[in-house]
Order: sequence, then structure tokens, then C-alpha cells
Amino acid sequence: MATALVDLYGGEDFEPFDRIILPEGYRPREDEEFMCGRHRAYFLRKLKAWKEDIIEESRATMAQLQADSLREPDLADRASSETDWGIELRTRDRQRKLIAKIESAVRRLYEGEYGYCEVTGEPISLGRLEARPIATMTLEAQERHERIERVSRDDEASAERRRGAPPEQRVESVGSGSLPRSGQD
Repeated sequence: MATALVDLYGGEDFEPFDRIILPEGYRPREDEEFMCGRHRAYFLRKLKAWKEDIIEESRATMAQLQADSLREPDLADRASSETDWGIELRTRDRQRKLIAKIESAVRRLYEGEYGYCEVTGEPISLGRLEARPIATMTLEAQERHERIERVSRDDEASAERRRGAPPEQRVESVGSGSLPRSGQD
């Protein structure tokens, strides 16, 4: 039990990792113990700063959208404004989902699970965590997951074609997910 406390709090002196003061410009190194207190403190600060940036950007955008009313007399201007609103609202929705992933990563930090692949249990490389702090899988596990997902989508699309589903009800692969086809191209 004492080992778990030492590990959770980031050092022999039981200093909680969220209170560790890091040197200016500190970056986790491979020669340090993986997910030691300094690593956890670094990623906690990185995740919190990322979340704050997203929230601040969202506030600024929403304030701008509220200031720009949709009362343009010209129909083309109004249509353009409505399109801009739609794009911004979709962006905000993506950011809301990203914030949920950031909060999940922070929870994993406090639970001692951050930095370890949820599939294999292996450490996720520091380079990957630096580039994508919300990563939950090693690069290899993520690639395997995406291959399986792609095959599954392809199988689903083939089955729909065999069943003769109308084109507007077929599923098409888009990015990392499948979306129903709207019939509008």
C-alpha cells in the first residue's frame, strides 16, 4: 500500500504530483521513471492549459457570434452568416467532446492509469503523449483498432449493398467514423 501512495503522489516525500513545481521548460524524459510525479505534474498542467485555451476560445467565439446578429438585409449575407454559425456550432461540439476527453485524461492521472494503454497495459510513448496528451492507446494498438474499425465499416457497407439499401440510407466511411449518407452531395 505504501508503494501505491509513493507512486500516486509522485515521490518518496509523498508530495502530491499536482503540487510539484517543475523547472522552467521542463519536458518529461525517457531516462526518468515512467509517469513519475514530474511526468504527472507536467501532463496535468498541459491538459489543464489545453482545456482553458479551448474554453477561452469558445467564450470569445460565442461572444462574437452573439454580437453579429443574423439581421443582415441581404439574403446572401444572411445565408453566409448562418453557414458561419453552423460551422462554429459544429466546432464547439467537437471542442465539447475534446474537453470531455481532457477531463477523462485528468481523472486517469489521479487514478494512476494515465500514460498506459487501455488495451495492452503497456506505457504509451512520451512522444505520443506530448503530441496527443489524451491518447489512451499505444500507437500500435491505435493502428490495430483503426484497421479493425475500417474493416468493420467496409463489411457493413458491403452488407448494405447486398441488401439493396437505398443510397440515402447507406453508411459511408468518413474520417474515423461512419455517417449515414444524406443523399445530398
